[in-house]
Amino acid sequence: MQMVEHLYKYEGKFYPEAGGAIDGLTLTYHTSSGERGDRKVIWICHALTANSDPGDWWSTLVGPGKLIDTDKYYVVCVNMIGSCYGSTGPSSINPATGKPYFLDFPKVTVRDIARGLDMVRSALGIEKIDLILGSSIGGFQAIEYSVMYPERVANAVFMATAARVSPWLTAFEESQRMAVEADPTFFEAKDLEGGITGMKCARSIALLSYRTGKGYDKTQAEPGPDAIFPSRACSYQRYQGEKLARRFDAYTYWYLSHSVDSENVGRGRGGVEAALGRITAKTHVVAIDSDLIFPPEDMAPMAKALGVPLMMISSEFGHDGFLLETEQISTILHPILNEL
Repeated sequence: MQMVEHLYKYEGKFYPEAGGAIDGLTLTYHTSSGERGDRKVIWICHALTANSDPGDWWSTLVGPGKLIDTDKYYVVCVNMIGSCYGSTGPSSINPATGKPYFLDFPKVTVRDIARGLDMVRSALGIEKIDLILGSSIGGFQAIEYSVMYPERVANAVFMATAARVSPWLTAFEESQRMAVEADPTFFEAKDLEGGITGMKCARSIALLSYRTGKGYDKTQAEPGPDAIFPSRACSYQRYQGEKLARRFDAYTYWYLSHSVDSENVGRGRGGVEAALGRITAKTHVVAIDSDLIFPPEDMAPMAKALGVPLMMISSEFGHDGFLLETEQISTILHPILNEL
């Protein structure tokens, strides 16, 4: 059985942590098909530009008969507030104007996104999440949710992520925003094509943070030894920008980059260690040895604070290893799933 799309609508005003209000908040989400019954609940939190169907972007791991078997488990994934895959975001229609919000949309934090997850959980009548897992900003969500609602999570996997955004990652996010803002059509905010050229450049910057030099050497080296101007890596970067532009918009990208920057699990909670101390779930922390934005040395303090070993994935593809290293991820997740 494939995953099924649903729509949740919040009746009332949603007030983001940083101010403003969203009237008529909607959240698109996917679940395993059929009634939940006695199936264990696996809650997957998606990354920056992904949608709420993990069978689409994590197809090697999620689906009927796969490691995260959508027949065996009741799998749930919610599209983040601020995304453009069905949930309310800057490209959505503002009911007050009848036009897209564009830059009138309020900034949304990871804590706001976690609150949205819990709204859907409540609507589904799920009392306990047997396993929550996420990578990147999906990991931010999983961590925040486990801190905010500890009694609702039995097990958690935090992969290629952090309890607090680093200055290095913020520098990447700001560089991407600068690229978007350098496109004069972004601030004109006339239609959803605004800033699209800038977003293509931003995606190219992001890709450099997601991958490694070794990965590019392996996949983007010139086919011959005598090229005057290398072209393969150039065309790859442009292709990735064009590819994202076919399914995303610059306003969503800009706002979600701010959501990334908002993550600090210790904010207002006495610091990171004190906040992590609220988690009661059995946790697993997984790093990727070549990850430039969530390097193992940055993830090690989180694992130490949680009292668990830092598990490691070896990859030549950096942060994107959480999407590509299927065999190693399966080896890590298989015993965790067996214990649910």
